[in-house]
Amino acid sequence: MSSKPYFDDVANQWDQMRTSFFSEGVRKKALATAGVEKGQIAADIGAGTGFITEALIQAGVSVIAVDQSEAMLEAMKKKFNAIKNIEYRLGDAVALPIPDGSVDHVFANMYLHHVEDPAIGIKEMVRILQPGGMLILTDLDEHDYEFLKTDQHDRWMGFKREDVQHWLKEAGLKDVLVDCADEDCCAQSNCGCEEANISIFIASGQK
Repeated sequence: MSSKPYFDDVANQWDQMRTSFFSEGVRKKALATAGVEKGQIAADIGAGTGFITEALIQAGVSVIAVDQSEAMLEAMKKKFNAIKNIEYRLGDAVALPIPDGSVDHVFANMYLHHVEDPAIGIKEMVRILQPGGMLILTDLDEHDYEFLKTDQHDRWMGFKREDVQHWLKEAGLKDVLVDCADEDCCAQSNCGCEEANISIFIASGQK
């Protein structure tokens, strides 16, 4: 089942919801791992309302923000209406609306567990990287909290790190690393009867 209707529905509340799920430490770790530099171009895939994008523009990086939810992109545009170096593009995992080899970095935060075929999604992200560019993924370790599939329309209950490492290498990346982000994702079920606390991994590789 697509997660698009869910994200359309929660777009206007997403910034507040996100603060209860995970902290800004996730994006700090992601940007530090990538080694972003002022003047570079990055793609934020599954951008939502701009959690990663916000940190990138503060670092002087131009951003192409891609999301499948029109409502999320509209909420993001309102938040960053004075910022000129962000492009907003509607797109999904198998056909990113970005040309081959055109960005320095690709970031995808809490995106992969909503993708139908993660291996294909990773290959598509690698496609848009220029040679020497880096892919940075931050997502959930494998877990057993079934309510996230119904309440938040997650397709995957996190991932084994060895699987993520395999997909990155299979996509042609080198210097692949998959490690703990030293951050957790926390969520409560809609009924209030279950709570999830899931470790977050950070994965990186260079094209």
